[in-house]
Amino acid sequence: MLTIRQMMRYLRNNHNMSIKSNQAHALRNLGYYHGYKGYRFIRTPQNRISFRTFDELLAINNFDMHLKSLLYSKVMFIETALKSYVIEAVLADSKSENINDIFNRSLTYYKTFGAGSHEYKRFFTKRMTLRGSINNTLKRDYGQHNQIVNHFFNQDREIPIWAIFESMTLGDFGTFFWCCNKSVKLYTSKLLGLPSNLDADGELTKDIIFTIKDLRNAIAHNNVIFDARFRTNKISPRLVSLLQKETSVQQIVFQYIDAYIILIIYVLRKMQVTKTECKQLISGYNNSKELLRQQISTPIWNQILGSGTRQNMESLKAFLTRS
Repeated sequence: MLTIRQMMRYLRNNHNMSIKSNQAHALRNLGYYHGYKGYRFIRTPQNRISFRTFDELLAINNFDMHLKSLLYSKVMFIETALKSYVIEAVLADSKSENINDIFNRSLTYYKTFGAGSHEYKRFFTKRMTLRGSINNTLKRDYGQHNQIVNHFFNQDREIPIWAIFESMTLGDFGTFFWCCNKSVKLYTSKLLGLPSNLDADGELTKDIIFTIKDLRNAIAHNNVIFDARFRTNKISPRLVSLLQKETSVQQIVFQYIDAYIILIIYVLRKMQVTKTECKQLISGYNNSKELLRQQISTPIWNQILGSGTRQNMESLKAFLTRS
């Protein structure tokens, strides 16, 4: 394990990076292993950034941290709101808040397919796996003295769906919605105000959940987000088409963080968040990008954000004006 001074010498000698003696604290605060190693490439370790100075690396770190600060409350708001919308749809469909009733009446997407078919088995298995995951989550929370879970378990009462959603991860929530029948999905789509001609089967909410999940988890675990490396799910072409048609932003590529900003703004407006609040998010993002542009080379800036980022944000602001 190298000392901070040895690390600084290593960066100078092995990576040809100019780092000042008085930046020892900055390197220590950033963390060589968590920080430097995470910010020295764009998206994949093979796409290394040739930093000339430690200041450039700090600029990317600051940009990344500002992005997380900008987006944290927004993605948490969207997660909570989406769960609320789905609860409303499930209660309307199942006429019960009991999880057993809900599984039997509403989590029946597998019945869409022929009994014994590949897709039938696939979604029946997803449903069983979800049930096990929910039970494990409740068992964990009970052991950790979660107030809501303990309240119901200690009174030997069934935990209502809203309480289960409090403990459910966004990934399990996405699977829960995926396993719901078409009635629940269309009800949720209507609550969100998604265009029925683009969401005839109600599946777009599922695509939104899983796309936001990766960003939400990266922010919550303080992982790098500036280059959208956190993406683990394949982005639905239908979701991209929806955003393009609804916002008139044409260059929506989830390789760049721009696409997530566009998605978040679109969902926030569907949830009736004010134009002013949405404009503040865009303004904060644009200001952060501009500061980064002044601190690193243009080629690296374009690699991170894409050459169409300015036009994207102008089109997004025009969408806000119309919405």
